[in-house]
Amino acid sequence: MKRFLGVSLLILPLVVNAKTTVVLDSSRERSIPVEIEFPKNTDNCTPLNRCNVAFISAGNRVPFTKYKFVSETLNRLGYMTVAVDHELSTDPPLSRTGDLYQTRIENWERGADTLDFLQRELGMRFPSFDFNKLTLVGHSNGGDISTWLSNEHKKYIYQLITLDHMRVTLPKTDKMKVLSVRASEYPTKSGVLPTEAEQQTYGSCIVEIPASKHMDLTDYGLSAVQQKTINIISGFVKGLTCADLRTEV
Repeated sequence: MKRFLGVSLLILPLVVNAKTTVVLDSSRERSIPVEIEFPKNTDNCTPLNRCNVAFISAGNRVPFTKYKFVSETLNRLGYMTVAVDHELSTDPPLSRTGDLYQTRIENWERGADTLDFLQRELGMRFPSFDFNKLTLVGHSNGGDISTWLSNEHKKYIYQLITLDHMRVTLPKTDKMKVLSVRASEYPTKSGVLPTEAEQQTYGSCIVEIPASKHMDLTDYGLSAVQQKTINIISGFVKGLTCADLRTEV
């Protein structure tokens, strides 16, 4: 049975509301809602044998708790998942006019700072989990945030998984594993995704799911698309080749 929070309540300076926890970043006076879920079996997670961690960042106006199909998949694979709320009521709204790349940089930088803070803060609080081999997962704008941080070449980022993010160019490096699952509904900004040649060079992987919509990559989506996404993500973290992942669609 999944254990939520458990002993973490005893050691974290957190405010708890059902399954949602708030972590205070005092340096920015920012209270960050997160939802932490553990692997089904944590018996083997120890400071000497740390278990994997994934941060999940939501798309704009999608509740940060609405990626259960992703978090539960990763929990089954032995990951602790941290779903992060990047949209506070005190934040300026995400821009919708003008050059959206330029006007949204402030949002992406703020989100990247949040993920960077949580990596340090939660890493100190959960010594049985490996925050120095971190997986970033992000849908839409959350994928842009995750990619923005990944482009800062933080050594603790092991792999990046984006779900139909649109604007921030994926890292061109072989220092981390990179996967982007694409819906077919909307075009992606030119240059954001690596070419086939670049994928070969850097070992990154782009997989498009035919006849899928942007919101299918959330808990609101079609179950068939969610299942394909689950299969792709599971195969990726298990080390399957990009060619093998593409057979899942």
